[in-house]
Amino acid sequence: MIYTSNPLPISEITLPDDVVSLTELLAKHAHDVWAVQRIKDGWGYGPQRDDAKKEHPCLVPYEDLAESEKEYDRNAAIQTLKAIIALGYRIEKKERS
Repeated sequence: MIYTSNPLPISEITLPDDVVSLTELLAKHAHDVWAVQRIKDGWGYGPQRDDAKKEHPCLVPYEDLAESEKEYDRNAAIQTLKAIIALGYRIEKKERS
């Protein structure tokens, strides 16, 4: 089977500054959700990934991740935000009363 990916056309979308500010929060959230699932599946921290031992070096707080790992999560957040806009949705912050 040959898989051909077909992501949404988002290269021309520029995120507003207030939406860009969500990137780090969403990246941290995505990492935390990933970590919760790994831990539920019996994984723990290890200095290098070892599938047999279920150890992973990224099972640390987001703040302690290597910058390259944070960038992976940030990129996923940005791509998701752009996809939301490409699909015709708006992202608005609710005003607090």
